[in-house]
Formats: sequence, C-alpha cells, structure tokens
Amino acid sequence: MGFEHEVVGTTERYRGAIFDVVTDEVTMSDGGTAKRDVVRNKGAVVVVALDDDDRVVLIKQYRHALGKRIWELPAGLRDVDGEDPAVAAARELAEEVDLTAGRMERLVELHTSPGFSTEHVLVYLARELAPVPDAERFDRHDEEADLEVVRVSLDDAIAMIFRGEITNAAAVAGLLAAARAR
Repeated sequence: MGFEHEVVGTTERYRGAIFDVVTDEVTMSDGGTAKRDVVRNKGAVVVVALDDDDRVVLIKQYRHALGKRIWELPAGLRDVDGEDPAVAAARELAEEVDLTAGRMERLVELHTSPGFSTEHVLVYLARELAPVPDAERFDRHDEEADLEVVRVSLDDAIAMIFRGEITNAAAVAGLLAAARAR
C-alpha cells in the first residue's frame, strides 16, 4: 500500500476567483516533512463537439498567460455549485459556440498538472449537434467576445496536434480520445 502522506499544516498564500494557492507541510516517508505549494482549482469541463460530417468544433481564444491566441475546444470552469458536469459541458457548448448536443458522453478525465495543481478536467464527446436559436444565444464578453470558431475534420485536428498547432492539454487529450473512440 505504501506510506500515507499527511498534511500537518497549511498556509494560505492567495485566494482568487478561479483558484487559490496554499503551501502545505506534508509528512514524507523518510520521517521528515516537506513544503509543497498547491494551486487549488475549481476544475473544468471540455467538449469535443463532433458533427455528422466527422468535423470537430475548434475555437481560437486569447490566453493572457501565453500572450497569444491558441486553438482549443469549447470549455469552461466548473464554477456553479452542485451543477452536474455534463450539464456544465452543455452550457459551455451553448455559450461558446452556439450549439446544443442531443448526446453528451463522458470521454476522458485529466489531472492537468498534478505536481502542483488540483485541477480536474472532464472531457465530453458531444454528438447530434444543433444550433442554438438566435434569440437564445449567449452574449459573449471579455476573451470570448472575439472567439474564432471553425469546424475541421477530426483527422485534420489530429494532424494539427502533431504539427504543434494545438497545444492546449485538454484539447490534445480530448481530440486523441475522440479519434480513438471513433
């Protein structure tokens, strides 16, 4: 079974809207303790929206930490208390790319950076896509106000990964998993 690590102390470093940062003092198997910084994250949902023509919906969105726009899948934080993750995925699909899905299936789950973050991402495969009626569309703002939305064949999206054009970890995992599930 192995040694059970225990947190014997926690110091809060930062509390924010999306994540918190703490330093935990943790027991180690050699009998000592060590300090470990942890980013506590709300988690997220990501959607591989696959249409009847085997095309996926990609978005190009500005990411300030990188200082540029990158290709991603529709996604969002799990920031509504008690919301079912599949419902959150459907909400994000509608908000970001004006689509609904007749079927939403969990595809894969990820811990994106387990060395320092609690972030847990659930990736869904959305099928039977339909447009959200114009009157019900979400009013996008901030980075989402100028999203570039495209549909590309799943095979082309996979090729984009291997050319280094899609580098978002959840998008890479989701697209590869969708190709495997196909």
